[in-house]
Amino acid sequence: MQIKPPNDVDKIANTALSEDIGSGDITALLIDPKAEATAEIIVKETGIICGIPYAESAFRQLQSQNFLSLEWLFNDGDEVAQGQTLARIRGNARQIVSGERTALNFLQTLSGTATKSHYFSNLIKHTATQILDTRKTLPGLRNAQKYAVRVGGCCNHRQGLYDAFLIKENHIAACGSIESAIAKAKILDPNKTIEIEVQNINELTQVLNSEADTVMLDNFDLSAIKEAVRLNDGQLSLEVSGNIDETSLITIAEIGVDYISVGGLTKNIQALDLSLLFSNI
Repeated sequence: MQIKPPNDVDKIANTALSEDIGSGDITALLIDPKAEATAEIIVKETGIICGIPYAESAFRQLQSQNFLSLEWLFNDGDEVAQGQTLARIRGNARQIVSGERTALNFLQTLSGTATKSHYFSNLIKHTATQILDTRKTLPGLRNAQKYAVRVGGCCNHRQGLYDAFLIKENHIAACGSIESAIAKAKILDPNKTIEIEVQNINELTQVLNSEADTVMLDNFDLSAIKEAVRLNDGQLSLEVSGNIDETSLITIAEIGVDYISVGGLTKNIQALDLSLLFSNI
């Protein structure tokens, strides 16, 4: 199933182009303004492709009266392998080289996020646990990276600070107690979901039977997670967060929690290796 890209693709692509090109690509001026070229984007390692709408928008925004023809041989979410051609681009040579880095930045970064998300989601596909991203995203690219997470097969946590309550230890301290923080949240906006972060089993017992929706078990060890699942007994959704690696991910999912949040999906990523080369000019 194709995942719908965010509504701000053109805006984000435009910002990236402005950042890179500024007052003009002076090196592109070395090329004959009428020169036509064909270029290919080549895959140099296996991964999950993501970012095509952003790359497409970047190239489209660069065309003036000179039409660029873009042929994508794969879709976002497809697995690609070393040596394959991702896209063919035909048109004005100056416009192709001016858009090259912006397009590749989107493709490489978002494919890195999608590839890691795909890998992690496959590790626990035998369980009912869902992997969530976090707000640990590159500034300005939150919508894009969260899109890449979905393309890779994982799920999104809250978008930002505005669409759900996530009450952490500093909020609790400032409000006086867990009960007070939950009560204030219900008054402030009864339609928003409420998640409480707890540090230990004692705090968990204070949240059970409350009006919270989800409990985040922050840096719980495996024995404490098992005890939390037993005590909760399906009352609230349970999310585990903190220092999740490949081994602990599988073990925690098999314990039976609802969610595992992994900041590394968007923070600790390796860009997928791609290159753009002229095949004819």
